[in-house]
Amino acid sequence: MAIERNPSAQPADAALIEGFRLAATAVISDNLLRLPGAVGLLPYHRVSGVMVGTAFTVRTRPGDNLALHEALEHIRPGDVLVVDGGGDTSRALIGEIMMNIAIHRNAAGMVIDGAIRDVAAIAQMDLPCFARGTTHRGPYKDGPGALNVPVSIGGMVVNPGDIVVGDEDGIVAFSQSIAPDLLQAVRAQEAREAEIIKSIQEGRYKGAYGKPSQAAE
Repeated sequence: MAIERNPSAQPADAALIEGFRLAATAVISDNLLRLPGAVGLLPYHRVSGVMVGTAFTVRTRPGDNLALHEALEHIRPGDVLVVDGGGDTSRALIGEIMMNIAIHRNAAGMVIDGAIRDVAAIAQMDLPCFARGTTHRGPYKDGPGALNVPVSIGGMVVNPGDIVVGDEDGIVAFSQSIAPDLLQAVRAQEAREAEIIKSIQEGRYKGAYGKPSQAAE
């Protein structure tokens, strides 16, 4: 069946990508009113820092990965492959071979709202891979599917070209248009939190309601 193909969005600015590489998803989420964020997806790779890149989105029939194979022919360095598999975990959408293709293409990561397999091999890889679950059962390859369309990942809408950030706490995505202001807000919160931690360590922390905390007494 047919695969709908749409052009990739403009890659995110390299300076913004590097800026968010130092940001925690929890702090990013706080500055997005704690609304966006994928639920139920876990990291399966060898965790080593933050995944950040430009969203290359895929929507596919649950249990079918024909569109993913097509996407890997067009993915660019720095893209995060974001796959809406309907949350189905009855069949794996990717495994060791497709992860190696993504590594060869210099992708920034894989986000699969569906299942994966070859988890022992993926656990040794540095390419970030987040998924809803695992199964040994392989996929269909019949389609249909669509590339670079809005998708839903764990209840979070991701648009082509969004900046996608993932770490041990989860995954968040947001439009490139708000990224500069968001990064400033993230840095400001990081500075506030660093001061709070310092005040706790020095016995100056007043607590959330302005009263001395037990630790400070």
